[in-house]
Amino acid sequence: MTTDGFTTCLWFDGQAEEAAHYYVSVFKNSGIGRIGHYTEAGPGRAGSVVTVEFTANGQRFVAVNGGPDFTFNEAVSFQVHCDGQEEVDHYWARLTEDGGEPGPCGWLKDKYGVSWQVVPDGLVEMICDADQERAARTARAMYAMGKLDIAALTKAHAGE
Repeated sequence: MTTDGFTTCLWFDGQAEEAAHYYVSVFKNSGIGRIGHYTEAGPGRAGSVVTVEFTANGQRFVAVNGGPDFTFNEAVSFQVHCDGQEEVDHYWARLTEDGGEPGPCGWLKDKYGVSWQVVPDGLVEMICDADQERAARTARAMYAMGKLDIAALTKAHAGE
């Protein structure tokens, strides 16, 4: 196995190129790579897009137009680690736009049905605090939220 890490493959039903361009527009350090097309061998229409390689936030992906057989669900999600409330707000807004769905505890689905966790830096440390009461207060506050509010989480952690 090479040491180049992993590439995540995302299965779409005709939206691979559109989705790749969307994710590249949302995240920094992103770009479109090779685009592959079906040939006469099929199974898709010859000339239509079969795969799009792209990078989003430095992570490698390939979007494939595989058809309607498989769809996304919450069993797999991507965590977006945010440096401050401004980034939380940005990614929450971008990933829920145009038909995305906000969820609980910082989770959401984008317009393609891909699940994301928009997580502020420091949250895991607060929830995993050795002081169980501080950790529990933070967790209770988080469970009551959709988009995470860093100031409210910090206050809960401090007991304010």
